[in-house]
Amino acid sequence: MAEDTLPNQITLQGWLQNSRGNNHVRFLQIRTEGRILQVVAEKEILGEDLFQSIKSLGQETSLIISGPKVENPKAPFGWEVHLRKIEIVGASEQYPITPKEHGPDFLHNHRHLWLRSKRQLAILKIRSELSFAIREYFREFDYVLIDTPILTGSVGESAGTLFSTEYFDLGTAYLAQTGQLYLETAAFAHSKVYCFGPTFRAEKSKTRRHLTEFWMLEAETAFCSNEENIRFQDHFVRTVVARTLDRCESELTLLERNPQSIRKCLETPFPIIDYSEAIPLLQSKGESISWGEDINAERENILTAHFQSAVFVTNYPKAIKAFYMKENPKDTRTVLCADLLAPEGVGEIIGGSEREENYEKIIHRLEEEGLPVGAYDWYLDLRKYGSVPHSGFGMGLERVIAWIAGLEHVRECIPFPRMIYRLHP
Repeated sequence: MAEDTLPNQITLQGWLQNSRGNNHVRFLQIRTEGRILQVVAEKEILGEDLFQSIKSLGQETSLIISGPKVENPKAPFGWEVHLRKIEIVGASEQYPITPKEHGPDFLHNHRHLWLRSKRQLAILKIRSELSFAIREYFREFDYVLIDTPILTGSVGESAGTLFSTEYFDLGTAYLAQTGQLYLETAAFAHSKVYCFGPTFRAEKSKTRRHLTEFWMLEAETAFCSNEENIRFQDHFVRTVVARTLDRCESELTLLERNPQSIRKCLETPFPIIDYSEAIPLLQSKGESISWGEDINAERENILTAHFQSAVFVTNYPKAIKAFYMKENPKDTRTVLCADLLAPEGVGEIIGGSEREENYEKIIHRLEEEGLPVGAYDWYLDLRKYGSVPHSGFGMGLERVIAWIAGLEHVRECIPFPRMIYRLHP
């Protein structure tokens, strides 16, 4: 969008999202810079021939349009352009995504075009604002950005959920499930570090909460206990979500998402419940669950409904958590960790813990998990040369977007979703 040389004249470069009207006036919806603006074309001013050519324009025709900017409280953003000049840049005929209803498979097969729709414009603007708020927050708190590798020879989570590839003459490499192990090394250099990028999980899951490729924010802090880590996570999430809500009011309105329920969650710190307290609570609500079992999606939803808020669940059993988590000195069956569960069926958005800083205990845990100790020699060096207590966490970006935007499935929260049944486009 540019200002013209004439007073109050502007020029729009964009695409025809939609057109409506009659034989005397057309209201064109022009998409430019991710916004949809209204352009008014009047036959009396433009003449019969030009008006009829405008009336016949195909959906998604690319255009350059000029005219005076006129205030109109009923128009998007409170103003519109009255068309005086139009140039067709690229024709569009029989655009496949019409205003009628389409099924999810059809829309995902045309994801490269579906991104142009009002709903998807709003969702990806929310994603952009949340991503900015995340980076903004860590800059304010003096965290250093560390870009961790995507190809790795080490397992960060479960070996059963790895994508593998042959790596020249060096054997098998894996797509990173997490940047955490590398991030820990940087924490011993910079004290406060974070990474933010794509991660990969080869889970054969078809749930509304899973993608095989997703973006994760991870942070590591030296000289930080599990309790301090939880307080930091709490403040971080409440801050970046609130900022995103403030910056995306029009997008949330378009999505028919009332943010008040989220804002209520953000007013005070999130409640905290120990895993060993959560199990009898779930049992009291009719759930057949025993101590030692993981808390599945349905039960996570029961807990958030009970607290009517996002909630931290702490100190899970050691047997169902990763090797790097520090053993709980008050209950050696458990580890010092916390998962943050979001309401409305979104579930876990953060997994965090204090890391085990003892060399011998890390060796023992690696052996228990059947992981090759030699592949972690560089990671184990952290426990040999100036080890300190430290903690960190990872937050799944798409699940937080789903919570903010009130979306049923995380596949809409990323431009090109990768799922077990989808690799195209």
